[in-house]
Amino acid sequence: MPPILPGAEPFRRDGSATGVLLCHGFTGTPQCLRPWAEDLARHGLTVSLPLLPGHGTRWEDMAMTSWEDWYATVDRELRLLSQRCDQVFVCGLSMGGTLALRLAALHGNAVRGVVVVNPAITFPRLPGYLLPVGRFLVRSAPGIVSDIAKEGRHELGYDRVPTRAAYALRDFFRVTRPELPKVTQPLLLLRSRADHVVPPADSALVLSRVSSVDVTETVLENSFHVATLDHDAERIFADSRGFIDRLTAEREPAPTVRSASDGA
Repeated sequence: MPPILPGAEPFRRDGSATGVLLCHGFTGTPQCLRPWAEDLARHGLTVSLPLLPGHGTRWEDMAMTSWEDWYATVDRELRLLSQRCDQVFVCGLSMGGTLALRLAALHGNAVRGVVVVNPAITFPRLPGYLLPVGRFLVRSAPGIVSDIAKEGRHELGYDRVPTRAAYALRDFFRVTRPELPKVTQPLLLLRSRADHVVPPADSALVLSRVSSVDVTETVLENSFHVATLDHDAERIFADSRGFIDRLTAEREPAPTVRSASDGA
């Protein structure tokens, strides 16, 4: 196995019987979600933030992986959390949001709720048209990391995108879009007003396709694509905690009220 870049390591903390699975994005690493994961862990939750195959090492390694590999990793983590926890929430940024939505669509009641930040669900038309042939002619393209408004913040990820992995990403979006109506769980979607990676139409498409009744959309005014490292990060952390707390409380049975005459 190639060495993992410092800071790209997966994160896991054991806590309560409520679990949270976080999924990072395409060419990114757990670093972009680490502050979010640590915040949830401080809140007492059981948290898992895996490193997706082909990520966090060299971009050449990612060219050897597929969307099935990325999804299999989060699918396995969800199953492990479900063995440990009474209820599990899935969260994700960008492509990680797509992974979270597919988990919700395919696992049904095993997922209590979904939180996505700037979810991606479409692929740019022209590059998508060129990729079937172009991936054999050009090995990589410029990277898409660090779209952050806050000065001094940096996303750890690849500065090159393997074209074969981009082709896999295009296929993943194609597979997942028809599955969105199967998403029935409560959904919290947070999107940046200014995003230079994923168009706002992607969030609109997600909201129009899912079957969830309990839906909250929040617009982040001061962040770019990697909002979990940007000015609105604390808003994301607080809103997701509140979302999880509300749904966890709804799941818990009401306490039994006894009158004084009920005693022995």
